Amino acid sequence: MAGFVQKGIKNILQKNPNDVVFLSALRTPITRAKKGGLRDAYDHELLGAVLKATITRFPNLDPAKIDDVCVGTVLAELGGSKAGRMAANHIGIPTTTSFSTVNRACASGLSAITSIANSIAVGQIDVGIAGGMESMTRNYGSRAIPTELWPELKDSPVKDARDCIMNMGITSENVAERYGVSRADQDALAAQSQQRAAKAQASGVFDAEIVPVTTRWIDPEVPEDVKEITVTKDDGIRANTTIEKLSAMKPAFKPDGASTAGNSSQVSDGASAALMMRRSTAATLGLTDQIIGKWAGTQVVGCKPDEMGIGPALAIPKLLEYTGITTDDVGIWEINEAFASQALHCIRTLGLEGRMDKVNPNGGAIALGHPLGATSGRMLATLLNELGRSGEQVGVISKCIGTGMGMASLIVRE
Repeated sequence: MAGFVQKGIKNILQKNPNDVVFLSALRTPITRAKKGGLRDAYDHELLGAVLKATITRFPNLDPAKIDDVCVGTVLAELGGSKAGRMAANHIGIPTTTSFSTVNRACASGLSAITSIANSIAVGQIDVGIAGGMESMTRNYGSRAIPTELWPELKDSPVKDARDCIMNMGITSENVAERYGVSRADQDALAAQSQQRAAKAQASGVFDAEIVPVTTRWIDPEVPEDVKEITVTKDDGIRANTTIEKLSAMKPAFKPDGASTAGNSSQVSDGASAALMMRRSTAATLGLTDQIIGKWAGTQVVGCKPDEMGIGPALAIPKLLEYTGITTDDVGIWEINEAFASQALHCIRTLGLEGRMDKVNPNGGAIALGHPLGATSGRMLATLLNELGRSGEQVGVISKCIGTGMGMASLIVRE
């Protein structure tokens, strides 16, 4: 891909006919698994909502022009691409449009975005949609934490192999212990995330990126009592969160640990989608004035599975080197808050402690939630909107990834 990625900030900010551009980036509300407004919705139902909103936003774009749809999902409802393909066809994307799902754990959505971007960059397709979907209410559990394994793997003499199924909370504790991230600092970051998200929600910052979802609400005590509701806002944000309240919470993963339900990402439901195409294609279709940003490169790197949270601290420097820019060239950083421990370690390693106003300025997954495959698309939508509001041009999205990886993408606002 080196030949398709522009190098240096001056070149990256230039507009070229072969640029891979975004025309929209939308998401559903992110709601609490098993308790939130989307608990009774299906993952592909949520995907259908954002796909429908995407194609109806561009009435002059024939859906048949969409060459491919790629969706990140970790805990697919029916397995493989079946449910997502059904949803795409159901809402009006024709059978001539191809469809796939991709699973790179927490970076599944970012992998979908990069897959569509790469296909456009090399000329394989002209127009695509990259999305993500996850119902952790319906599918979390044994699908996420396997209970049966090939015996030779379970008892493998290679520790890194065994660690690929380590509880994510224990990886958080490992990062905190190995890199000196205190409980107090973790709680402070968690409180900041909640306060920033609450402020953003109250001021309407998220409204432009959220697609309302009309779905069912089933009373668990009276299953036959099914109501229709419309969910319009994220419901995991706790506006009254304080450091004092967080410090009183018990460790969630080990008795003497520092990771709690309050300073870890929430288990959530949601979906996201972004319309992407080549800049010259947008011009041909008369959509140039609706371009909102461009993809400028992605890098992914591996790390030890038992400290998977350090991934962004490795992937981001690789991305900056790959694109020929520095941290000073980046205006906004979206670093996923899988756990406060790993987010803080990455922030410190990258030298961003003095620029915390530019890191997750509208809160992160601790406050908003982390619906696995859908989170990257949520971060993209939030980043593009924030770049527009702040007047900054360049942003980075980065994810730590279960089994030990990091992934980062460079995004430019127009």
